[in-house]
Amino acid sequence: MSLIVTITGSPSATSRTAQLSDLVGAALAEQGFEHQHINVRHLPADDLIGGRGDSAALRGPLALIERARGVVVSTPIYKAAYTGVLKSFLDLLPQFGLAGKVVLPLATGGTSAHVLAIDYALRPVLLSLGAQHVVAGLFVLDKLIERRADGSLALDPEMRRRLDEVVADFATSVRRREVAPV
Repeated sequence: MSLIVTITGSPSATSRTAQLSDLVGAALAEQGFEHQHINVRHLPADDLIGGRGDSAALRGPLALIERARGVVVSTPIYKAAYTGVLKSFLDLLPQFGLAGKVVLPLATGGTSAHVLAIDYALRPVLLSLGAQHVVAGLFVLDKLIERRADGSLALDPEMRRRLDEVVADFATSVRRREVAPV
């Protein structure tokens, strides 16, 4: 069973992005993948900003990425780019820390003006880290994500269909990687 790691790069305690990432992780676990989640917000800021990848608090999350066959990177988009806290974490990965991995980029944002941030801001960083394959990502407008009173998440039906499609493509790509030589 392949390990999939979801990384959430939102600094917000009430993050729709984190909820979306949890939804994707649960869907992948239902498909038989082992799933672990890293919420960068919960990692020590001093270690992230100081670039201390060898700290006790960061060794575990970095080891998860190393073991993973697939990585889902989720971020809100602020000022046409992914978050600084996510960048701080990605900077701690080795130069080719995503080598041999399939990566799914997901982003949320308040305006469709940020829809290209995945392709022009995030994807180049993921590729520079050596990702074997960065599948088609998905940008979700905040207004299409509803927080229910019970804390659960509801997506616009069309957006849910699109999310299911990118998750299925990601899962297929990871499975192909399982049988392909490394």
